[in-house]
Amino acid sequence: MIIEILATGNELLSGALVDTNSAYISEKIGEIGIMAARHTLVGDDEDALGTTFKELSNRAEIVIVTGGLGPTRDDLSREVAARVAGVALELDQVSLARIEQFFSARGRKAPKNNQIQARFPAGAEILENPIGTAPGFALKINRSTFFFMPGVPAEMRKMLKEQVIPRITKIIRDPYYYECKTISTYGLGESALEEKLDGFMDRFPDIDLGFRASFPEVQVKLYQKNSSQKELIKEQQEAVSWIKEKLGIKIISMNGASLAAVVAELLINKKATLAVAESCTGGLIANLLTNIAGSSEYFILSAVTYADIAKQKILGVSPEVLKEYGAVHEETAKAMAAGARELSGATYAISTTGIAGPAGGSPEKPVGTVCIGLAGPAGITSKRYHFPFGKRLLNKKIFTAQALNLIRRELLS
Repeated sequence: MIIEILATGNELLSGALVDTNSAYISEKIGEIGIMAARHTLVGDDEDALGTTFKELSNRAEIVIVTGGLGPTRDDLSREVAARVAGVALELDQVSLARIEQFFSARGRKAPKNNQIQARFPAGAEILENPIGTAPGFALKINRSTFFFMPGVPAEMRKMLKEQVIPRITKIIRDPYYYECKTISTYGLGESALEEKLDGFMDRFPDIDLGFRASFPEVQVKLYQKNSSQKELIKEQQEAVSWIKEKLGIKIISMNGASLAAVVAELLINKKATLAVAESCTGGLIANLLTNIAGSSEYFILSAVTYADIAKQKILGVSPEVLKEYGAVHEETAKAMAAGARELSGATYAISTTGIAGPAGGSPEKPVGTVCIGLAGPAGITSKRYHFPFGKRLLNKKIFTAQALNLIRRELLS
C-alpha cells in the first residue's frame, strides 16, 4: 500500500510558512502502521498541480492533500482535481447551507466567493468541516483515492482524525492490529538513548524503535504490528518493562506527556501547590505550567524578578546575599525560592537565576550557568548546573526543563 502526502500553497513553497501538516499526517498514519512513501510540495500553479495530481494518481493507492480549498483565486485544488478526473464541479446545497450558517452564527452574511467552497468534483464524497468554511472531499482519480483537506492546521487535524483515517483504515483492509507507544524522557540525547537501549532490536525484533526529539525532551517510540491483539499487548508490556529497567528515572512519562504536564499531574494528585520565581527563564516555567487546563488547581504565583531590586522588594532577598554571592548563586536561588513560597503560601516554590547568554558570562560563571532553588515542606535546597549550548533560547529551554525535572523528582520522592 503506497500512501503519499501532498501539501499545496505558495506560502509554503516560498518558505513564508513551514509545512507542519505533512509531518503531522505522517505521524498519525504511522500510528496505524503506515509509512508515507513521499512528501511533495507544490505551489498555487494550475499546471504544476495538474501534473502532480496525474503523477500521484498513477503511483499511489492513497494520496492525502492539504491546502487549496479556500474561497480565493489561488485556491485551485478542487478545480484541478475535477479537471484531472475528467468531471465537472457541482454545487452541493447541504454544504452551501452549512457555510451560510457558519457566517450567520457569527452575525455575518457569507461572502459570495465563499460559495465556491460548496462546489465539488462530480462523484466526490464530501468530508464535513465543523470548525471552518472549507469542507474536504474524497475523490477517485485513476488508481488512487485522493483525500483533500484544508490547509488550516486545526481544521486539517480534526478532519484527519474523524474522517480521513477511518476511511483509510477501511481501504487498506489490513487484518493486523497496530500500536504506537510513546515514552517521554529527559536527561539523555538521542544518541545516548540509543546506546542505553542497545540490544532492543535483538530482544524485540517485531517492534520498530524510533526517537523523536523536542528539545530538551526526547520521545522513545515503539511501533508494533501483530495479527493477534493479545500477543501485541503482551509483547509491548515486555518491551516497556525492559526499557524501564534501562532508563529508570530518565523516563518522565509512559504516555508521551511533557515535563510540565507530568509536574501538573503530580501536584494535583498530591493536592500540592506551586509558586515560581524566575530570573533567567523570564516566565517560561510559568507559561508552560499555565498552558495546561486546570492549572488553577496547583499554580499560585509567578514572579519574574529579573533585576536585583525586584528580587529584594518582591521576594525579600537580602541585599547582603546579593552583595556577597551575586545574582547567580545557589544562596540567591535559595532565597528566591524561600521568598516565593512565603509570599504565596504554596506547598512548593521553585526559582531560577542564571546566565542565558550569549554574553554576560565569566570564567567562574560561564554562559549556560543556572542556579535552581527549591523550597518545600522538607526544607530549602539549591544546585548549580552548567549547560554548554551557548544560544540564549536553548539555554532558557534547558534551564526551564531542569527546574521542572527537579520539582518532578521532589514530588516523586
